[in-house]
Amino acid sequence: MNLHEYQGKSILSKYGVAIQRGVVIDKLEDAVTSAKKLSEETGTEWFVVKAQIHAGGRGKGTVEETGSHGVVLAKGIDKVEETVKGILGGHLETAQTNGVGKMVNKVLIAEDVYYPGESETNEFYMSVLLDREQGCNVIVYSTEGGMDIEHVAEHTPHLIHKEFIDPRVGLQGFQTRKIAFNLGLSGQAMKQMTKFVSALYAAYEGCDASMFEINPVLKTSDDKVIAVDAKVTLDANALFRHPDYAAMRDKSEEDPTEVEADEAGLNFVKLDGNVGCMVNGAGLAMATMDIIKLSGGNPANFLDVGGTADAERVEKAFHIILKDKNVKAILINIFGGIVRCDRVAQGVVDAYKNIGSFPVPLIVRLQGTNAVEAKQLIDDSGLDVKSVVLLQEAADMVAEVLS
Repeated sequence: MNLHEYQGKSILSKYGVAIQRGVVIDKLEDAVTSAKKLSEETGTEWFVVKAQIHAGGRGKGTVEETGSHGVVLAKGIDKVEETVKGILGGHLETAQTNGVGKMVNKVLIAEDVYYPGESETNEFYMSVLLDREQGCNVIVYSTEGGMDIEHVAEHTPHLIHKEFIDPRVGLQGFQTRKIAFNLGLSGQAMKQMTKFVSALYAAYEGCDASMFEINPVLKTSDDKVIAVDAKVTLDANALFRHPDYAAMRDKSEEDPTEVEADEAGLNFVKLDGNVGCMVNGAGLAMATMDIIKLSGGNPANFLDVGGTADAERVEKAFHIILKDKNVKAILINIFGGIVRCDRVAQGVVDAYKNIGSFPVPLIVRLQGTNAVEAKQLIDDSGLDVKSVVLLQEAADMVAEVLS
């Protein structure tokens, strides 16, 4: 589950991570009042206005309606309302929004932390995530913060550092000092960075995150180390332990079809193909998508109905798949282990009848418990359903209906 910047920062703050302070608003009339309150609390005279959407590259992105960027510095309280007006309520398009602008329903008004001082400021990159190959968490960091880390990794990979954390002992003090040293810090700044890294890792573990990405981590001119941004992804499978974090979910930022499927108990991911898939089990789903690809088609989705594929569940899955106008055929591929094939077949027949006129060819392959009875049910239904037994037959049938 993805979080907004302001939500990620609220978690970081609870674990003692120093953050760029700010206030989030969703109404233009609250802009000046909120900025004045922030100024009183922090002493800031300039304000950074940030669009809150689930996408990176906001600073380089453009609001379609106004031409404003997604992150803008308001140089004074008198500039705040105008700046917020250029972002809030508009559609922000970034390199990560796939050519479609995302509605900005909230903006974060944050303090200016790039204040002048005797020494220079430095921007770093830092993230914490799971390295599946190594089987442990890893802290990825670089001196090249404030810019696209993908660009850094491609053109100057030697500037990307990794610190692997042994799960048996956790993050050690020598590792936090090593990170600070590799970032070129010393003295008070080094102490602040070691404290920052320890608190960041504690936050990552404590909230069952999949990823914490801070870009940039800023060393201020007075040697403080703070998180200026926060991109946080939580492990959805662990949200039962964190109901307060689960309540942070912003469904308006997610694909409406995927939200509908989730509420129906279906595992669904929308893709860009032309053949809808309905399967039970993630492994079978991957094999089914491979078969579709090999047959000349492209999978339009990943949809796992699980072990309770009754008529209601199958019908809901049909409705979700058919919302995609690019779908030219649907392939149902079920292995009857926990669920009986004849039960699935009856669900398909009932759902087909409830939907009425079916707009695309439907191919059904059922194997496993009561597969023979299931095929007989479908063949005797009188419906325009193509029933097959072998996976190769399913692939050939997909190729035939798409030709």
